[in-house]
Parts: sequence; structure tokens; C-alpha cells
Amino acid sequence: MENTTYYYEDETAGMYAPCDKNEANNLGAQLSILFYFMFVFSLLGNGLVLAIIYKFERLTTVTNILLLNLVVSSLIFMSSLPFWGIYMQMSRWIFGNAMCKIVGSTYYMGFYSSVLFLTLLTFDRHLAVVYSLPAAHLRNQKYAVISCAVVWLLSGLSCIRPMLIRGAFKYIDNKTYCEETNSVNIDLEKLMNSGFYIQLIIFLILPLAVIIYCYIRITITVVSSKIGTKFQTVRLIFIIVLLFFICWTPFNIVELMEYKTKDCETLKKLSYTLQITRLMAYFYFCISPIFYTFVGRKFQNYFRQLLIKYFPSLKKYISVNEISRTNISTKITSNELINGGQNSLLTSQSEYV
Repeated sequence: MENTTYYYEDETAGMYAPCDKNEANNLGAQLSILFYFMFVFSLLGNGLVLAIIYKFERLTTVTNILLLNLVVSSLIFMSSLPFWGIYMQMSRWIFGNAMCKIVGSTYYMGFYSSVLFLTLLTFDRHLAVVYSLPAAHLRNQKYAVISCAVVWLLSGLSCIRPMLIRGAFKYIDNKTYCEETNSVNIDLEKLMNSGFYIQLIIFLILPLAVIIYCYIRITITVVSSKIGTKFQTVRLIFIIVLLFFICWTPFNIVELMEYKTKDCETLKKLSYTLQITRLMAYFYFCISPIFYTFVGRKFQNYFRQLLIKYFPSLKKYISVNEISRTNISTKITSNELINGGQNSLLTSQSEYV
């Protein structure tokens, strides 16, 4: 995570040296205060998602299994933010070399897995809506567990590079940094280039392509169906795609430009944009499990049930009849797919999309 220091090629020294960007770092230090609020909000919001899944649902459906893993990946990512916040505000790393590697790997593990789980969740919804009957037998617990295992494996393998080359070190200003450095006998430039292509292809181009394609197919299927809430569903699909694109893409573009830039002056200019776009991307991963959960009517009703249970005085403001309908399971089984047909599935999926 190149939060505080960027590197440029110093021809005199024959190495990658830190590029002094104090002004941009000061801006980042001020904005990093929001990291703590994101961390607390993520704990509360994702904890609520976990509580609802535990109380009202069972981990027998593909959607719930994917949501659970998305929540876990988001919490893993958010657990690194307080460390980066302290690092940016103090302009030095105070937690030692081991924690530098652990926190850096945790950051990338949560970051990469969150992107892949969002993509996998979108692909699963695409299967459930567009290929409802053919995909009914495919979308089972085994499929979900294997898919999640593949995501964690890919994310774990992607963390090997930052684990190897990230470390705590002191530079000429006698401050301790936690950055990518050639602390072991490896080709630093090749590893940095490999990180560039991994992030570009696996964690930017591929997720964007899959998400856009899947939601286009979902939109076409919903529009051609007879469900009464098609307009609200299509509007929600548009918001999901737009939010992902606005929050995720600019940060990746700026960060990937940084990978390919060796001129210090150019890096200084890019750094201001990176501070803002990074905050947008982090905020998206903070709210994504909550957003993907509570856009559905079913989970909204579950939330109302919890409110009434612990705050009975709110009962007069919330429709009891609407909540009581959530006692009927909305899970889609193979038999229901065969008996109910595609339209009934589309109606149910409109709660998730």
C-alpha cells in the first residue's frame, strides 16, 4: 500500500528512492482521520449483517454464503485502516517490521477478496436471473464453497508479493517507513511490474467486465419479464454499477499510473488525486456488504423485526403486517424453481438485485 511514500528512479543512486511529497501527505493525513470512522461504521454495519444472517437465515443458500464471505473480506480489509491512519498522521511507521508485513498483507487480502466476492456475487445473481432453470442444480452449497475457496486462494497468492518486498526501513530523514523495498535478494522492479499487471487484469479489468456484462444481461431479462417492480429493479441495477464504477475505477487508474511513473514531479501531481480516489474506494468497500444486503426488501424487513424486538416503542411507526410476511421463507429451492417457473424466480430475485 503506497500511502505515504512513492518511489522514483534515482539515476545517481542507482536505486528507487523515496520521492518527497510532504504537501500531498499532509492532505492524506487529514483525510485519514476518516479511516477510523470507516472502521467503526464497518464493524457496526457488517456486524448487523452477520446478526441478521445468523438470526433469520441459514447458510444453506448461495447468496448467504457469498454475503458472509463478503462481510469477512470487508472486515479483514477494514482492520488495516487504523494502522494506515496512524502511519499517515505520524508520517512514520511505529509498529515494527513484522506488523508492517502483516498489516500490508491483510490490506491486500481484504482488498482483493472484496473485489472478487463482489464480482462473484454479481455473477451468481446473473445465473439466478438469466439462467434460472438450467442453473438451479448448479447453484448449491458445493458450488458456493468451491467458489469462495478459489477467491481466497487467489487473494492469498496475490499477497505473497507484498509480503516479500514490504518492510519497515529507515531513510535519510531517520524516519521509519513501511513500504515496498528491496529488503531481500530479489528483483524489486520485476515484482513491482508483476503487481501492476495483477491489479490491472485480475482486480480491475476482469471485475469491471464481468459486473457490467452480468448486469446488462440481468437488466435485459428483468425488462422482458412480467414482474411489477421492473422499473425499481433496473434503477437499482444502474445505481449498483454506477457506484462501483465511480468509487473503484478512478483509484485503480491513478494507482496503476503510479506504478508506471518514475518521475518524481509527476508522482507529486498524481498523489493529490490518489488521496481523494483512495478514500472513495475505501468507503465503497466499507459499505458494500451493507449495501448489497439492505437493498433487498427481505433484509429490510428483517431489520425492522430487530428494531421492534429491541425497541418496542417503534412498533407504531413500522407496519407489523409487512414484517410478519418475512416469516415465510423466501429461499428458492430446486422444487420451487420447477413448479414456479422463471417469473416467480425473477420476482424473488428482485429482492436481491
